[in-house]
Amino acid sequence: MYRRFLFVFVLGVILATNVVSQNSKSQDGESFSFAFLTDIHLKPEMNAPKGFQMAIDKVNELNPDFVLTGGDLVYDVMRGNQARGDTLFSLYKKMSAGFNMPVYNTLGNHDLFAIYAESPETSDHPDYKYGMFERYIGKTYYSFDHKGWHFIVLNSLDVTENKRYTGVFGEEELKWLKNDLAKVDTLTPVVLTTHLPMITSRAQVKGSNGRGNVSNSAEIFQMLENYKSVLILQGHIHWKEYGVINDRIHYITGGSIAGNGWKGRRHNTKEGFVLVHVNVDDFTWEYVDHGWEAERLKNAKLRE
Repeated sequence: MYRRFLFVFVLGVILATNVVSQNSKSQDGESFSFAFLTDIHLKPEMNAPKGFQMAIDKVNELNPDFVLTGGDLVYDVMRGNQARGDTLFSLYKKMSAGFNMPVYNTLGNHDLFAIYAESPETSDHPDYKYGMFERYIGKTYYSFDHKGWHFIVLNSLDVTENKRYTGVFGEEELKWLKNDLAKVDTLTPVVLTTHLPMITSRAQVKGSNGRGNVSNSAEIFQMLENYKSVLILQGHIHWKEYGVINDRIHYITGGSIAGNGWKGRRHNTKEGFVLVHVNVDDFTWEYVDHGWEAERLKNAKLRE
């Protein structure tokens, strides 16, 4: 009787230890980090490649699982010029290969090719609007999964009849998103990346809205109504903010890598990027200074 009891007891301890071990592995597997870099505005001038390289080096030092960009990869192709556009996107493609982890890119307004009236290329050019971005980078909207989280990269841009960019999610994209979300359990945390903000405090703080927001964001919020946890990452306005809506929807506007065109802060937001730390179904975040401000000020002092 004693031997039988001892055997059952030892077996129970072994099984319990194994369960704890498996649970620990499962939770460890669901913890990760990723970097969100927006408004890079890469160009050969203004020491922008040096500043971007500093951001790449900082991300590699922190070693997140992957990088998400928030659009405006280059500056700028809206006014056309095929040769200039190829130079900018080639530079971005070459430099972004320096990240030690995968990079998922978002389309920004400055990445729209030849949309302005002054462009020497017209709307029948194969690179017009999304074409150059698609040729160098890939799809303008798509999704992927990572360690129990669902990530959706959105295209928040179109062009008006009077040749200006506008913030809107297209009908085909909305249909695609509805089908994409239909495959995602409502308990799964969802992250959306958009260049133009879906929601922001800027209108209240600055007193204007303009073309800086997406006009039909409500359609996407309605699709996400039953999802337990949603995080929106956005750029465009070079503004750093964080908000929570009803303990369920979180949004971060991620500042910028380039600041005010590589000349200094914009809205008094230091140049930098967002690092998100995920722990199972929750997250924390921090804004990381990649050192460009100190480098810029040092160079300015040397020129005096």
